[in-house]
Amino acid sequence: MRVAILGAGRIGQVHAPNVDRHPGSQIAAIADPISEAGTALALRYGARVMSEAEIMADPEIDAVLIASSTDRHADQAEAAARSGKAIFCEKPVDLSLERVRRVEAVLAAHPVPFMLGFNRRFDPNFAALKAQIDAGAIGKVEMITILSRDPAPPPLDYIRVSGGLFRDMMIHDFDIARWLAGAEFIDVAAMGAVHVDPAIAAAGDVDTAAVTLKTASGILASISNSRRAAYGYDQRIEVHGSHGMVSAENMRETTMVLSTPDGIRFEKPKHFFLERYETAYAREWAAFVDLVATGKAHAPGIEDGLASLELAERALASASAHR
Repeated sequence: MRVAILGAGRIGQVHAPNVDRHPGSQIAAIADPISEAGTALALRYGARVMSEAEIMADPEIDAVLIASSTDRHADQAEAAARSGKAIFCEKPVDLSLERVRRVEAVLAAHPVPFMLGFNRRFDPNFAALKAQIDAGAIGKVEMITILSRDPAPPPLDYIRVSGGLFRDMMIHDFDIARWLAGAEFIDVAAMGAVHVDPAIAAAGDVDTAAVTLKTASGILASISNSRRAAYGYDQRIEVHGSHGMVSAENMRETTMVLSTPDGIRFEKPKHFFLERYETAYAREWAAFVDLVATGKAHAPGIEDGLASLELAERALASASAHR
């Protein structure tokens, strides 16, 4: 599968090695509005530098990996669908529900393989947790608890265009909550605060938030987010059921445990998402290659992006209206 990567920034550079290493894919072209970035990534993998229009018109390019800025995702996805190319799109498709619905309509009119980059579903720890739930090991799911805390907030320039914590950061947790519950949430209650940096409030966002969700059958989910965790990248899940509980703990820098009369000491969690989800990104790309090769349905798709974005919108409305 000959792949064009749209966007040579940080997330494009995360994906490129996985595309290059997979025996079923190769990097054919790079497009980026910053020519230096596109050229550097293309040289690293022996790919061509092409414009988006050239990529869409090239019949030898089978798929596009959309890793550009969020405001370009929807237009690029539509152009790729109309060109008959398979699409892997980083989340979100767009910050507007209406815009995502228009992309969904284009995909319906021009059906091509499409996968959305909710990489956490492919983390081996979370996947093992999900497998235990599906096997009935804990009985009926009753409560889901998700903790997701970054080591430090992103730059203010990023926050101003990110769509806010609920759409940008917590969107991953909404997807995981839906995935684990196996059902849609119908009630949302959210609260947000600013504890890390007053400038984040001035930018119209929060840096700390808690959300409670409920499905029609009564499954409760609790999500806790913070833009700051002094000890590292905090990523934990606990699922409680009628027959027991299953959890996934943090990935640590090493498995070293120091035990002395003064106590027992573990290493800190891995520093950030690049280290924590390195394996998940590779498994995610392998799933996309398999989707294109076999035609088998692999969530997450456009409908998962829509559902998670709608939860983010409801959470934002709840936090803003205090109801």
